Amino acid sequence: MNLPRALLALLLLPVITSSAEHWHLARQQDGIDVYLSSVEGSSYQQFRGVTRIKASVRTLTDLQENLRVACKWLYACADMRLLEVDGDTTWVYLSTALPWPAKPRDMVLKVRTERLDDDTLVRHLSAEPGRVPVDPGLIRVRRLSGEWIMRPLGERDTEVTYQLRADPAGDVPSWLANQFVVDAPMVTLKTLRAVAERQP
Repeated sequence: MNLPRALLALLLLPVITSSAEHWHLARQQDGIDVYLSSVEGSSYQQFRGVTRIKASVRTLTDLQENLRVACKWLYACADMRLLEVDGDTTWVYLSTALPWPAKPRDMVLKVRTERLDDDTLVRHLSAEPGRVPVDPGLIRVRRLSGEWIMRPLGERDTEVTYQLRADPAGDVPSWLANQFVVDAPMVTLKTLRAVAERQP
């Protein structure tokens, strides 16, 4: 199974990629760097979180593929379940619990896993909004893209990058959207690191 959890944090980030992205450091805390960049044609920013985790790529992928556990370390995750697996591609349904006054959202994430020559593992994230019926009580996220990149630096040492652009759909206060793009990668990576480094 190839299911990223951090997908969750994707809800409030921009989705249209700019040909010339200009990233700036928004927060540096506890060994985690969070960068933001504007997205052409969108009022929402995209984020990129980077940290080092004392765990193997295998441990990290296991924590992503166990959806019950993943939902606990992925920022704002309310529920996550597997829909389908086809080779290196997985579809995951995810719903969110965002802070008031934002309404709950859901999404279908397509996760395509790629392993590079240097054993770096990349998970490409995209939205497939029409794959399951819309729940009338939730706002469906229709535009989202991003990546999880796990680059091995040693046997139990991995550089992890979590990047996301999304349009949250519906009305989201700008202050909440701006807070989300920093908190989502910061909290997700910090919690994932804490869980991963406790693994045997």
